[in-house]
Amino acid sequence: MRTGWQDPESGRTRTHPFDALGPDVIVDAVELAGFPCDGRVLALGSYENRVYQVGTEEGEPVVAKFYRPGRWSDAAILEEHAFALELAAAEIPVVAPLVVAEGCADAEMARDAGTGQSPAGPVPVESQTLLRHAGFRYAVYPRRGGQWPELATEDDRKWMGRFLGRIHMVGGRRRFEHRPTLSVEAMGRQNVDYLLESGLIPDYVAHRYERVAGELVELVESAFAEVGQVRFLRIHGDCHRNNVLWTPAGPHFVDLDDCMTGPAIQDLWMLLAGDPAEIRSQLEDFLEGYTQFADFDYREVGLIEPLRALRMVHYAAWLARRWDDPAFPKAFPWFAEARYWERHVAELEEQCFAVDRGL
Repeated sequence: MRTGWQDPESGRTRTHPFDALGPDVIVDAVELAGFPCDGRVLALGSYENRVYQVGTEEGEPVVAKFYRPGRWSDAAILEEHAFALELAAAEIPVVAPLVVAEGCADAEMARDAGTGQSPAGPVPVESQTLLRHAGFRYAVYPRRGGQWPELATEDDRKWMGRFLGRIHMVGGRRRFEHRPTLSVEAMGRQNVDYLLESGLIPDYVAHRYERVAGELVELVESAFAEVGQVRFLRIHGDCHRNNVLWTPAGPHFVDLDDCMTGPAIQDLWMLLAGDPAEIRSQLEDFLEGYTQFADFDYREVGLIEPLRALRMVHYAAWLARRWDDPAFPKAFPWFAEARYWERHVAELEEQCFAVDRGL
């Protein structure tokens, strides 16, 4: 596994790229975007990227998101930003990045840059959202609060369904060119192969993992084939309750970092909880709201358990790919324990039955 990272500016080898992201770099980056800071920096919960609330001398604090080096191309990040701006323009409650210009002397100049003009002519608005400083790519967002939703009532589930239906209504208008497309190969087979080669699975568990995970991926492939071709569109991609904030005005997303091309059900199934009967009942509520704005292919219900299986495999591989980031062993110490892998393989075995059985 990777043990070091070459800083492109200094040429020094660092333990991890985020090691260079100190308070001074954060404040300088936000001021470069046109927001004079008062020195207050608060780390927010994010493992994949680094996200900070930064106090400003005038007005509300802003949120600075520093992208993990090497994960996304510039084009992929700009598509994320463009999708968020498109949704915001349609008055759908997502927190879109602020349109700013590097080197602005103050916030007013940064906002004026949103006209999309340059000496050479019009500039795509989203290209003025991705900034660079000290070897990092970052974006600045307005601060938005809220609580994680419980979705315990029928009305809340219908409301959330309407919210997702509106997002997918817009998501179906264009295609991503640079974002990932959900596939069994990428989320399943490639992740299984990576884990087997990572050295993190104890030797006495590895053979069983290879057998069970391989069987699970084959069952998922068969399930997708049985459902048949369904519509793929631009979706949030990682729509679980911890990625949604709720206020009296309703739900909103604060991040589209995992947006992708995939089936509509991918943005619905992670909001469901309970036994199969409870899941079906909750899904009816979500879809009653959803179908007010977007069509839904009910064959996609047959993808819920296969998608759950892919997420189980993908999540373990995500932790493995990030294990050289010091934040991960600190936050997920159990991942390196043998009993985690024993339990994980047992859960994959159970999921084989769930995929085979269906809802």
